[in-house]
Amino acid sequence: MLWDSPNRIMGTKHNSVGFKTRSPLSIFIVICLCCFFYILGAWQKSGFGKGDGIAVQMTKQTDCKIFTDLNFETHHNDVEIVEPSQPKAKVFKSCHVKYTDYTPCQEQDRAMKFPRENMIYRERHCPSEEEKLHCLIPAPKGYTTPFPWPKGRDYVHYANVPHKSLTVEKAVQNWVQFQGDVFKFPGGGTMFPQGADAYIDELASVIPIADGSVRTALDTGCGVASWGAYLMKRNVLAMSFAPRDNHEAQVQFALERGVPAIIGVLGSIRLPYPSRAFDMAQCSRCLIPWTANDGMYLMEIDRVLRPGGYWILSGPPINWKTYYQTWKRSKADLQAEQRKIEELAESLCWEKKYEKGDIAIFRKKVNDKNCRRKPASICESKDADDVWYKEMETCKTTLPKVTSANEVAGGELKKFPERLFAIPPRIAKGLVEGVTAESFQEDNKLWKKHVNTYKRINKLIGTTRYRNIMDMNAGLGGFAAALESPKSWVMNVVPTIANNTLGVIYERGLVGMYHDWCEGFSTYPRTYDFIHANGVFSLYQKKCNLEDILLEMDRILRPEGTVIFRDEVDVLNKVKKIAGGMRWDTKMMDHEDGPLVPEKILVVVKHTTPTKGDFEPLTNEMDHQHLDMLIWKILVIRPTLSRLGGRQLDKEPASTCRCTEYLGCGVGHVICCLLELAKESNRPRPGPREALDFSFFKELEMPRILKNKDRNRASRMSVICED
Repeated sequence: MLWDSPNRIMGTKHNSVGFKTRSPLSIFIVICLCCFFYILGAWQKSGFGKGDGIAVQMTKQTDCKIFTDLNFETHHNDVEIVEPSQPKAKVFKSCHVKYTDYTPCQEQDRAMKFPRENMIYRERHCPSEEEKLHCLIPAPKGYTTPFPWPKGRDYVHYANVPHKSLTVEKAVQNWVQFQGDVFKFPGGGTMFPQGADAYIDELASVIPIADGSVRTALDTGCGVASWGAYLMKRNVLAMSFAPRDNHEAQVQFALERGVPAIIGVLGSIRLPYPSRAFDMAQCSRCLIPWTANDGMYLMEIDRVLRPGGYWILSGPPINWKTYYQTWKRSKADLQAEQRKIEELAESLCWEKKYEKGDIAIFRKKVNDKNCRRKPASICESKDADDVWYKEMETCKTTLPKVTSANEVAGGELKKFPERLFAIPPRIAKGLVEGVTAESFQEDNKLWKKHVNTYKRINKLIGTTRYRNIMDMNAGLGGFAAALESPKSWVMNVVPTIANNTLGVIYERGLVGMYHDWCEGFSTYPRTYDFIHANGVFSLYQKKCNLEDILLEMDRILRPEGTVIFRDEVDVLNKVKKIAGGMRWDTKMMDHEDGPLVPEKILVVVKHTTPTKGDFEPLTNEMDHQHLDMLIWKILVIRPTLSRLGGRQLDKEPASTCRCTEYLGCGVGHVICCLLELAKESNRPRPGPREALDFSFFKELEMPRILKNKDRNRASRMSVICED
């Protein structure tokens, strides 16, 4: 140990000396390397280096289509998977067939319990919680997809609205005619039996309909809405309403034709529209007692009529000298009524601009400065847009103050279509809480992005396939503005518990109404092709039962209609679970900005109400044998033209088939979908009894629809499709 210790000491000293001699060199080398890599990094950052250019290009690459094998299904578990102890989704059965035309808040039996005074019994009277139906409203036997616009304006399938009473009641007035298995709408009305076009031409001689000054219109007591239907080709969007009364299904006919309409009445409750909403309103023999209740109904029209707007009255008492005997009223009575209407109009600051034949036209002045007569009373309410279940008042709604005699109260609007994206006056004046001109423009950009995403998901969006569209939580109307097209229209619903933006929507030249989604909507079943629900269920999840809202959506959605939900993932999981029992095909999708965004998209397609003999859905889990059986059922069991060497799809015309690209569907619908895809691919569509070889779909569309099934079968399939 004594001898070993000196050696260790000597070795340690030697190593210490060596370390000291190499230390400056090592430090120098490290410093040189650091400088080298610093210079190299700066050189690449300057743009001269290739490596960073490649990195930038990879960073900028956002086209996810190159990743063809990715599963775009969201990776969040459903509620029933996260909490397996909870019961499975409730399965909803079909309601009894007597509920085919069920309108929960306008049912006749309930209505008759209310007083008839001021049409109270025709207003909304919704069922209690105990009375609500918890089943799926069935479609009538033989229901089929409505005719596409513009053919749908003039024709409706009898099977969809099997009510003939109007064809008898209004035969002379050319409302509607029954021909074979369809209704034909010649465009006539009570006051324009020769057609709506000629009637509108006369109006246009006084009202600037052609130049875009008039965009939104209101039809009170609309009948089958031919006035609104024919205004559409003049780029005027009319909101029509009529009660559910002895004129059976008039609003249902209007919506089946593809015209905006709701069940409604001028009674005791304010109309569900904001103040200063419409450029034009009309009563064409609407039989509303305008002089009753000291002119209360005319005052309600004044509330919703825009400064500078027009009111048209055709029918009693106008032209009473000609019609007093037909109307079975005395000359004195009719003359007194017309005089009273004109006095009321003058007190509302309206001016009569035209009277000829059956038509009188009044114009509301642009502000209150030049009124000849002061109204009997001014409404005390500070919010003229607070209307939901609020009683009408016999008073004039005040207009916003102006500084000059020529200034338009509330702000002047651009002509349409410029007004669609112009800053609405309510926003420019700071009247909408939390919304500025900048945030309005950002909202427009956002919804253009969202709508483009929807169109990539479903290529039928923007076509005549989806004519009647509803936005359940419309916000500033950005969704409808991004979709604006003559091929469709959007009912912009502003929930009564949401920020009140409906006035902005009307200032953009769009239409809509207020509504509380805890109650039934004022429409017939099967009246909308496409429903958009943005944030609706987050808004209402603590207000009412989500199941009730979904059942109401199912009621108003047409068979094979589509719903797109946009909401927080946890809320959508609840929605998806309930929808699982409603014969809805569902698919959850990530937000446009990626899977890390908590907001998701849920896409739904409603099944046709099952009837005996319906085909089972084609799903990813279906095995080859099951698929073979379904194809065999269509192509072999049901041949009607086998002697021609092919097979016909019996009673399943291609024109009524709709297939969404990302969802499974019946085999019959798959075949018809392929025919539609052939049309989209600019290939000739097969005519009656003409064979179509499906081989070209093998590489293009068939694998995407049949997934991993026997794709070689596609090349051997041929079918005869009869239009």
